Amino acid sequence: MTATTAKGQPGRPGRPLLNRSLAAFGTTIFAEMSALATRTGSINLGQGFPDTDGPEEIREAAVRALRDGRGNQYPPGAGVPELRTAVADHQRRWYGLEYDPDSEVLITAGATEAIAASLLALLEPGDEVIALEPYYDSYAACVAMAGARRVPVTLRPDPTADGAGGYRLDPDELRAAVTDRTRLILLNSPHNPTGTVLGRAELTAVAELARERDLLVVTDEVYEHLVFEGEHIPLASLPGMRERTVTISSAGKTFSFTGWKVGWVTGSPELVSAVRSAKQFLTYVASGPFQYAVAEALRLPDAYFHGLREDLRAKRDLLTEGLAAAGFTVFRPAGTYFVTTDIRPLGESDGFAFCRALPERCGVVAIPNAVFYDHREAGAPFVRFAFCKRVNVLAEAVSRLSCLRG
Repeated sequence: MTATTAKGQPGRPGRPLLNRSLAAFGTTIFAEMSALATRTGSINLGQGFPDTDGPEEIREAAVRALRDGRGNQYPPGAGVPELRTAVADHQRRWYGLEYDPDSEVLITAGATEAIAASLLALLEPGDEVIALEPYYDSYAACVAMAGARRVPVTLRPDPTADGAGGYRLDPDELRAAVTDRTRLILLNSPHNPTGTVLGRAELTAVAELARERDLLVVTDEVYEHLVFEGEHIPLASLPGMRERTVTISSAGKTFSFTGWKVGWVTGSPELVSAVRSAKQFLTYVASGPFQYAVAEALRLPDAYFHGLREDLRAKRDLLTEGLAAAGFTVFRPAGTYFVTTDIRPLGESDGFAFCRALPERCGVVAIPNAVFYDHREAGAPFVRFAFCKRVNVLAEAVSRLSCLRG
């Protein structure tokens, strides 16, 4: 059935079945490209999930929780105490941020639900939300579901910004985007898809603007432990920002168990209470046994986190060097496990057409960055590849992409 009504279908004649605020989103590009990868037998460097599981001891912790009957029934609405405490300890351990696990931590069904619940809780119809463009596709959908209006501020390629991921945030452009209707800034750093890690100067500019205009900030920090150059600085750690920032992260990217869908929110009691009010009517609760396992994962020694970063650094270098050799302009990412490329040196300018043809040409799947933009023309020549795959898979992808050299 399509999203439009027809004769004999229930609903007001002529009115689409799908809520108009969601009609523009359709099927995600990830589903389309993953299906194309399957059909052509291509290496899928499009969707960002690892092709190996995380630590065996953490997987066994989940099995142990299942067998011991922990989490097999509804866990507490805020999340199991063990995980809330572990999240609070994590924020203190890595960033010196203090959170009360009982009132300032909320466990969610991954970061995606945390983002949705935060925006649904904090926005009303007519509010404006500033988001850094290009942005993760769920941001636009969640803003639309809240009845708010997204206002993109574009990160732009900067050849001098290699250490930060090759893209820059213009503080003046950000300031100019704020109006009397602006309620919230939605910030993502380390940034998907560009791999940019916002530095202290950029974050300070965001913080000053938020304080000056009395704005809330929701920060998506799921790649916090995947930083290769620079450092991850939580916005909530800057002066005056803890009480106005909802900080979001998750276990999927750090521990390579993306299917477990365990995320969390930290913030002031008032902010967390608001987000929980929306979250309880989404999933209510989720991932009970996995919450106990993630509590153990967050307490792994520093060597685990450093090893993860260095493993992905090597994979980043393998893929970026191969892409450059194949003829792409490569924006070397400072964080995440994605790399953005410019296809114009290959004589191409349409990322959609390029990505749809690439599986047949080379047996590799990528994602056109234009799907992450409101200003599609700004993202048209850029294509994203994921490097969270086994080394032999990446090496084979590099070999296949060499065909582009002609």
